[in-house]
Amino acid sequence: MKASQFLISTLKEAPADAEVVSHQLMTRAGMIRKLAGGVYTYMPMGLRVIRKVEAIIREEMVRAGAVELLMPVVQPAELWMESGRWEQYGPELLRIRDRHQRDFVVQPTSEEVITDIARQEIRSYRQMPKNLFQIQTKFRDERRPRFGVMRGREFTMKDGYSFDRDRDAALVSYQAMFDAYTRIFSRLGLTFRAVAADTGAIGGSASHEFQVIADTGEDAIAYCPDSDYAANVELAEALPLLSERAGPTAALTDTPTPGKARCEDVAQLLGLPLERTVKSLVLAVDEHEPVKDGDDTPRAPRVVATRIWLLLVRGDHELNEVKAAKVPGLKGFRFASETEIVEHFGCTPGYLGPIGTARPIRVVADRTVALMSDFVCGANRVDAHYTGVNWGRDLPWPGSPEVQIADLRNVVEGDPSPDGKGRLAIQRGIEVGHVFYLGTKYSEAMHASFIDETGKSQPIEMGCYGIGVTRLPAAAIEQNHDDKGIVWPRPIAPFDVVITPLGYQRSENVRNAADALYDQLRQAGIDVILDNRDERPGAMFADWELIGVPLRVTVGERGLKEGQVELTVRRGLTTTTVPLSGAFEAVKESLKAC
Repeated sequence: MKASQFLISTLKEAPADAEVVSHQLMTRAGMIRKLAGGVYTYMPMGLRVIRKVEAIIREEMVRAGAVELLMPVVQPAELWMESGRWEQYGPELLRIRDRHQRDFVVQPTSEEVITDIARQEIRSYRQMPKNLFQIQTKFRDERRPRFGVMRGREFTMKDGYSFDRDRDAALVSYQAMFDAYTRIFSRLGLTFRAVAADTGAIGGSASHEFQVIADTGEDAIAYCPDSDYAANVELAEALPLLSERAGPTAALTDTPTPGKARCEDVAQLLGLPLERTVKSLVLAVDEHEPVKDGDDTPRAPRVVATRIWLLLVRGDHELNEVKAAKVPGLKGFRFASETEIVEHFGCTPGYLGPIGTARPIRVVADRTVALMSDFVCGANRVDAHYTGVNWGRDLPWPGSPEVQIADLRNVVEGDPSPDGKGRLAIQRGIEVGHVFYLGTKYSEAMHASFIDETGKSQPIEMGCYGIGVTRLPAAAIEQNHDDKGIVWPRPIAPFDVVITPLGYQRSENVRNAADALYDQLRQAGIDVILDNRDERPGAMFADWELIGVPLRVTVGERGLKEGQVELTVRRGLTTTTVPLSGAFEAVKESLKAC
């Protein structure tokens, strides 16, 4: 490829809305152009990166025994109603209607369609295992798309699905995909962790995320440096930080705390450690009117009752909403409105607590809170807190019918590792892949079954495996950049080598030497671009340092007089001089280290 034939559209400045490095550099390097919020055109330079990512994914999926197909972007709503996700998925699901007023969705994922295929095609246990995958456009109507292609609305995803006869066989397929993902991200040249994760809107009973380690990552990963334990903070188990509950040493006291609504301010006012305070969070769970049989008309279900819950976490801890949603009775919770809070506590937020509520509520204490004594909580009156609060004396015992105990909080640095082998550390990550064991969640809902060897009908066991194809280049950039621009790992660089001739149009010697080396590299199958734009050297070098091609060969009149050219490795920008006669071999050797 010659640069004059290609579209190179670099920018000196990043757009104002580019918050993270990958968004800034992908825009400046001419890899993406914004069309609308969360919707991008992939320019030729960026598309070359994506195609290389796809090629590696395809190779490893086929190696693992998967077969490629392609499913429609637009899917009939009936399938989503069958699975129950028409109502469950939420506003990220883009619902549309055709000219006949039939409901469709623009797919965010394809569990429903692939299950429909399975129930038509798989009849017998002899047809399994099967593993199908696609690389296809997805759309999720993010409320706040940001970070460029990292959290866009339209994106490309590799989604794969396994079909097995029983749980044991399904877990073999799960492990095969886990291993394939490990090979994929290793080949892409990324530093990553596989971590236990929540199953989220996809559903299922087991899942792992593959997280690219990066300081700008949206996800927090808890891991133990002394063991193999790693989990997304959403899922990481928070062990109690007290071994036992001490007996009361203080009387329950109604203490004035004027203007001090935050635990931090209350602790400072009272001269106590923040760890002695308890934070109150009020949740609400709405009970909806049941949907009548045969009524498939999309509508917001009517609320017929609301139950209020009070969750208690230590003042220095944060509520983990994923864990809270798993407390029996709290599925589908929302945060209570101020009107609901005043109605049940007789007080506005900031001074709430479990003692003397205006109306009955359900109380859930975090594991650590359940072992606290002499603690501080709100008194359900403005400008007042209780000090010296103790379980059993001032409140029902945790674990009694009145007070549930649950793991409610996010783990923090230094917490004991759940595997008992050390202390947890926290690092940031970017989720680029996710593997789920679905079990029969979709096959039972959509009646995808097979006949086993005894002649009985059984639901198909399924797994689901996704990779964010267009997110991967951004994640790679977050991990591989410097103050000059992108530093691509060679397997996904847009080109392996760029030849930068100085005075290409003016010097026959430069042009002949550059063309000859270009032809040699092309014939050897090396992905090379020759920059024949005749740009000024500084501008030309700046472009390619920004774009991040792993190896640059500079051919100039001065060097040719001595029979030499320059090789510059992008990572570290180290430059060496090599003989022109040996440039081809030098390039091949240098690429091995890129």
